[in-house]
Amino acid sequence: QVQLEESGGGLVQAGGSLRLSCVASGPIYKLIDMGWYRQGPGKQRELVARSSSGGNTDYAVSVKGRFTISKDDTKNTFYLEMNSLKFEDTAVYVCYADVLLDGWGNTPLTYWGQGAQVTVSS
Repeated sequence: QVQLEESGGGLVQAGGSLRLSCVASGPIYKLIDMGWYRQGPGKQRELVARSSSGGNTDYAVSVKGRFTISKDDTKNTFYLEMNSLKFEDTAVYVCYADVLLDGWGNTPLTYWGQGAQVTVSS
């Protein structure tokens, strides 16, 4: 069974930095697409950043230039580096990955992490 385990959340002052990690384990053939959503208090869920297997990345306008998504294909691990954090970045961050379980052309399945709380104090 594929599992995604997140780590790296916490409390940080405005202007500070945090790095989230998401490790995928289990019968994985390949990670196709991966990224992070977040949901702050009283806010809708937002796609923060995503990365494709080809290396293309996309970011929410609100985090562009401050957040960076990266990955280590050898470890089935991807990261979200968050710099210049703002109070409004406070949210639960959840990683996801579209996973190919084999190389036979089957549809990738989406898996989710357990969520990591990021709290930015003003």
